[in-house]
Amino acid sequence: MPGTVVTRSAVHGGAELTTTVVIGSGLPGLAVASELSRRGIHSIVVECLDPVDTGQLSRTALTDSVSLSERTELLRLLRGYASSHSLDIRHSTLAENLCVVGHSKLLPAPILGAKKWAVQTDCGVLLADHVVLTKYPQNQLRRFLLSLGLAVGHDLKSATQAIGLHLVGVGELLSPTTREIVRQAKLVSTAIVQHPPLLVPTRAISV
Repeated sequence: MPGTVVTRSAVHGGAELTTTVVIGSGLPGLAVASELSRRGIHSIVVECLDPVDTGQLSRTALTDSVSLSERTELLRLLRGYASSHSLDIRHSTLAENLCVVGHSKLLPAPILGAKKWAVQTDCGVLLADHVVLTKYPQNQLRRFLLSLGLAVGHDLKSATQAIGLHLVGVGELLSPTTREIVRQAKLVSTAIVQHPPLLVPTRAISV
């Protein structure tokens, strides 16, 4: 439901339930988790299998010392916020697969209940209403969306948001700047608070 506030995760039927799972604990992931926390929304942040997902920006984005300094300072602040507010950041947990509720390879549908997404990790299954991706190849993501019968077009983020799958720092030709990441994190957090998913997809995607 829009505006539902969840302050902690719960275990149900062998799976852990939460409002949002953020995949990637770098700068984009921490920015989203912090924004959600400020709005009273609990999230679980897990690592992406891609070891590059450390929050580093590409060389194209770090064009000067000011950009690098800005990013470094923001990371420091976000890590400090995560620590002081006990955000659920799981650096040792790797996301392995992402699929929808009722996908039999993870858990039987009756256990999944009302949650829309299931994230398979090396430590178990996380069930969530929303998933935030902070690192994923754009071409693979488009193929996944097309397999769901979604008309992706040029607005990739709107297509994914409609199914409760949110993108921060993903789908860009160049790595976004620090300020752009913050802007995207705020927009995604607002969407999660105000708008529930409208469409339930039926297939799985490897993370």
